Amino acid sequence: MEKVKVAMVGCGRISEVYREVFKTLKDKVEVKYSVDIDKERAEEFASHFNGCRAITDYKEILDSEVDIVHLATPHYLHPIMAIDFMNHKHHVLTEKPMAITLKDADDMIKTADKNGVKLGVIFQTRYVKGCMELKKLIEEGKLGKILGARSYLSWSRPDSYYAESNWKGTWDKEGGGVLIDQAIHSLDRVQWLVGSNIQWIEGSMANRMHQVVRVEDVAEALVKFENGCLYQLYACNAYPINAPIEIEIVGEKGKVGLVQDLAWVELEGQERYEIHEGYDGLYVGPSYWGSSHITQIKDFYKSVMEDKPVAIDGREGRKALELVLGIYKSAREHKRIDLPFED
Repeated sequence: MEKVKVAMVGCGRISEVYREVFKTLKDKVEVKYSVDIDKERAEEFASHFNGCRAITDYKEILDSEVDIVHLATPHYLHPIMAIDFMNHKHHVLTEKPMAITLKDADDMIKTADKNGVKLGVIFQTRYVKGCMELKKLIEEGKLGKILGARSYLSWSRPDSYYAESNWKGTWDKEGGGVLIDQAIHSLDRVQWLVGSNIQWIEGSMANRMHQVVRVEDVAEALVKFENGCLYQLYACNAYPINAPIEIEIVGEKGKVGLVQDLAWVELEGQERYEIHEGYDGLYVGPSYWGSSHITQIKDFYKSVMEDKPVAIDGREGRKALELVLGIYKSAREHKRIDLPFED
């Protein structure tokens, strides 16, 4: 396979990142289709690539020669479309979250296994240079036993952000609010860095500022991992600005953390040092998207072309979804939720 043939399904806001990734990887990628129910958006995306056909119904390309389908559609459509494409032997890389229910996530994983195709979930912030270095440091035991973790997100999403969309800020289409849309990246990074299964979750949520939606705009939780780590998290999208996300992991021998993409390390007996991203990625769109989409996409392509395991596959993508849904369940039922649980 000299070039991978790809389709972009969903040509909304995040698709501009994919557009620039495809341009950067033009020697490795052939963009065959752009798909969106809004034909003008599909056509605008297609206009950047020779031979790219714009269509409005994804089912038209189920039997196409496409190797990889990129999904950037509303959350509730991810499992519907992914399962259709995988049943037609296409590899799928979907934006987060992979689904809005655990049952749908499990169905996606089973479908990928049944058809022998690759399923990947975008959690590009794991690929930040500093985050990768912190993972290596923790796995090498430099922190010793992991005692605790925390993450803090304060972003801005005005009512107009939701009013402009027919699916954002809905339980049935987006699956929730600040947790499943904005904070899921930091939750994913923490659970990946801690490297342990979750034992229980206890959390709360509320809508305190937004008038046009009923989903949560603030949430907090305490999470207990099986290795003993206690994780405290807070997320709110009623802040005036998109402040840098803060993550901290504390161990017996020191602590490490991230402020957005800047990593820092404080180990016993050593001077504090920082790990900078280096700006060698691809920056498109808001700065909080980071520059690592291209890194994860290249990694997924390599997995397809060399038939190797996907780093962030369906099972990995399911972990962050389970954490988010566990917080929602705890908040609704006003009790601690033991894992695993059912929707």
